[in-house]
Amino acid sequence: MVFENFLNFLNGKMDVANDFLYGYFLVIILVASGIYFSYLTRFVQFRMFFEACRVLVEKKDKYNKHHLTPFQALMISTASRVGIGNIAGISAAIVAGGPGALFWMCLMAFLGSASAFIESTLAQIYKTKDVFGFKGGPAYYIKNGLGIKWLGSLFAIILIITYAYGFNGLQSYTMTSAFEIYYDKAGSNITFAQSGLPIGIGLILTAFTAVMFFSKSHIIGKVSSYIVPFMALTYILLAIIAIVLNFKEIPAVIKMIIESAFDFKAIFGGFAGSVIVIGIKRGLFSNEAGMGSAPNAAAAAHTSHPVKQGLVQAMAVFIDMTICVASGMIVLFSQAYLTKQTGVSGEVLTALPLVQAAMKEYFGDFGLHFTTLAVVLFAITSLIGNYYYAQANMKFLTKSKNLTLAFKITAVIMIFIGAQMNLKLAWNIADITMAAMATINIIAIFLLSKVVIIAIKDYEAQRKAGKNPEFDPESLGIKNTSCWGKN
Repeated sequence: MVFENFLNFLNGKMDVANDFLYGYFLVIILVASGIYFSYLTRFVQFRMFFEACRVLVEKKDKYNKHHLTPFQALMISTASRVGIGNIAGISAAIVAGGPGALFWMCLMAFLGSASAFIESTLAQIYKTKDVFGFKGGPAYYIKNGLGIKWLGSLFAIILIITYAYGFNGLQSYTMTSAFEIYYDKAGSNITFAQSGLPIGIGLILTAFTAVMFFSKSHIIGKVSSYIVPFMALTYILLAIIAIVLNFKEIPAVIKMIIESAFDFKAIFGGFAGSVIVIGIKRGLFSNEAGMGSAPNAAAAAHTSHPVKQGLVQAMAVFIDMTICVASGMIVLFSQAYLTKQTGVSGEVLTALPLVQAAMKEYFGDFGLHFTTLAVVLFAITSLIGNYYYAQANMKFLTKSKNLTLAFKITAVIMIFIGAQMNLKLAWNIADITMAAMATINIIAIFLLSKVVIIAIKDYEAQRKAGKNPEFDPESLGIKNTSCWGKN
């Protein structure tokens, strides 16, 4: 009872902090930075979209087996992006803020892709040698680009807390809760939480992640590169089928989204909890643009020019947005949403249970089982993707084998704890640490954005000359790079 009261008190304080961070502060920063970086790069996310496609499929150089290819780096970052934010998070945002949340999430993706380009290009420019390949990210470009080591260390600590503990705890919880619908159907007198199943599922998931967390980085890249494309394409295909089945309802759904998105009376009546804020908040959680997470994977890629990986990572935001739209349409076309269907406990369905109910409408039990499988696999790839980010920042903080081992053990333990975690507390922890990360990173990439512009101009000049662009920082006046010309 005492512990429960403490959790309620803690959640209350976190709610106040979140209302400020996401009600005003981060909304302004994210939108403003997205607009600024889009203008600064002359809307590189659209202007060079086909160039990004070309880079992704271009003939690769011979890589060291431990090097990540640009595609594998993309899949690691996509693995982290594509998870509960795309399935459960979209559904929760629509229920909480209205259908218009989907519009603001998409707008955030369009703007945020410019931020993703900036931060991933910087990660490549200032990457350093790892034992087998490369490592980098915001902590590294804050230290090497800005010369502020303590701020880089602070960012690294916050990222580790956010991803290894906050987000991974949340992913573990969501994957475990995906099985609750099957338990409820069995009609037991005790709740799912009391049944012991979360403990069993948590133990299995913990065992799997322990194997992955103690594996080498390139193994994580290979696992993600196999699972993510298959599940993402299948999920999108089923969403398209659902849209086709409800083809006549498309105009009504689009109208519902637009009217909700621009219901200014409702928006300004409670801005902190409005459709705009909820959409942008969940958009950030989903696509992670500007947050400083994806650059950790982007830095590990072997490529001839930093801009190549920047373009690829900007594309990843659009991949994420496509899956978000797919999830949103699945929900908005469903009777479960339109009739405000309730669960066993009498509460209106939201998050994952709503998506499961919607998919069952369209595809019967197959839809339900596929959604569960998708969540499980997306959660698994997100877990290892999140861990990849965290370990890159542990390498920045320390070379101590004992501390690294302690980190790996506690990261594994968190997977088990997450399976039993309170959902509201998990969201609150993740939201607050994510806000701190995004703030530090956006300031850093703003201060270093001129370096990226130099790199873009160099890349475009070489492409116009018919060359495969190669990066030479010394000739461009870019200092404190340690890898280029030697890798």
